[in-house]
Amino acid sequence: MRIEPVFLFDMDGTLVDSVYQHVLAWKAALDAEGIGLSVWRIHRRIGMSGGLFMNQLVRELGGTVEPERVERLRVLHAEAYHGFAGQIRPLPGARELLDWLGAAGIPWAIATSARMETAGVNLAVLGLDPATTPIVTRDMVRYAKPDPDLFLAAAAKLGAPIETAVVVGDAVWDMLAAVRARALGVGLLSGGYGAAELREAGAMRVFDDPADLLEHIDEVGGRR
Repeated sequence: MRIEPVFLFDMDGTLVDSVYQHVLAWKAALDAEGIGLSVWRIHRRIGMSGGLFMNQLVRELGGTVEPERVERLRVLHAEAYHGFAGQIRPLPGARELLDWLGAAGIPWAIATSARMETAGVNLAVLGLDPATTPIVTRDMVRYAKPDPDLFLAAAAKLGAPIETAVVVGDAVWDMLAAVRARALGVGLLSGGYGAAELREAGAMRVFDDPADLLEHIDEVGGRR
């Protein structure tokens, strides 16, 4: 018997080059609310759940952020992100990687901490139909990354045991969630995190981007 793998992908910084657009969108939202936060501090939080982002923001500012303000920030971020939609592109090899997996008969799904209001932009960039693409968004689970819920739900959507999954992500939050889900974590450098950071968070292998992963796909269990 052999384990038949499934691949679970983060999206921002993993399949699409959109991390810095998210950073700038959050910066615009925070500025609009009079909240001063350095861009580099925002970047370190991209990929985690919005709720956890807000909890860390509250701790950093030493104050409180009311639920109404949290909702305003979410809406402002989504509006600003849509304004950057024309700048967002698939990462090198992203479409080819998904096509290869499909041709090889290897199931795959997307598990993103984004809500569909922004994830829809990325799906369009990838040429994927949200009605037919196996995707789990923040709207569909109780907790997002670094909790494992998104990846557990994505594996369930494919009808596969999570232990057979290869989780591909660009952030430490993806790797931490993969470890907690008991899946194999594979890190990509295309979101701005370093190789050492990803490995320390649980990545078993690290590649440059989707094109590099596709070139070495057999090293993580991808075979025709």
